[in-house]
Amino acid sequence: MAFYRTCVRVLSELEEAEAVLAAQRSEPIGRLRMDAPATFGRLRVWPLMLRFAQQHPHLRPHVSFTDRFVDLLDEGIDVAIRIGGADHWPGSVGHRYLGSERLIFCASPDYLTKLGTPASSVELVQYDAVLYGRADGTTSPWLITHGPGTTERRTMEGRITVGNGEAQVAAVKAGYGIAQLATWLVCEEIAQGQLVQVLPELATQGLPLNLVWPVGRQLLPKVDAMLELLSAELQIA
Repeated sequence: MAFYRTCVRVLSELEEAEAVLAAQRSEPIGRLRMDAPATFGRLRVWPLMLRFAQQHPHLRPHVSFTDRFVDLLDEGIDVAIRIGGADHWPGSVGHRYLGSERLIFCASPDYLTKLGTPASSVELVQYDAVLYGRADGTTSPWLITHGPGTTERRTMEGRITVGNGEAQVAAVKAGYGIAQLATWLVCEEIAQGQLVQVLPELATQGLPLNLVWPVGRQLLPKVDAMLELLSAELQIA
């Protein structure tokens, strides 16, 4: 089955390459497989993908949004967006760093009106926590800064634990507690006053954002154009 899938993928790529040569053009054409993290992909990547597809009518995008590990070669992915990932990438994978998340603590105005606003990291942990839960049952720890270069990973007991960023934001807006969230996820809610940043001095750097792709596929116009667009316009801070 692995051999069969590889042959099907190679034949598909050959067909696309022949189509490009036959048309004697270098514009994006054919099927483009892309994968992105579920929440970040829907909020930040998908609008760019729709615009890209409109600009290139001969392109056939196939986009998946998932937080699981994706094998680029085995699953035939042309371009993937990753938050986090390996410190060292294999030689078969090209990668491009686009920046890192910025994490802040935030809560709803109503929650802070009822319980008061914490004045320090010591007081912070006395409040209800809305946590992000992983598939293995563990939770993402809070990152507490204690001066330059010193960050504590603090495991919390959550009032609510949820494995989806948008659902986590909804719980915080509903007044279930304080959460540590990426600014890309809550910038609109804060601008609209639905959420309030707590202890801004504790803001810290989170996970890195990377573009990854199989080495060699960047030679295809569709992949090269997609990488250029995402590199220029995709931001995470």
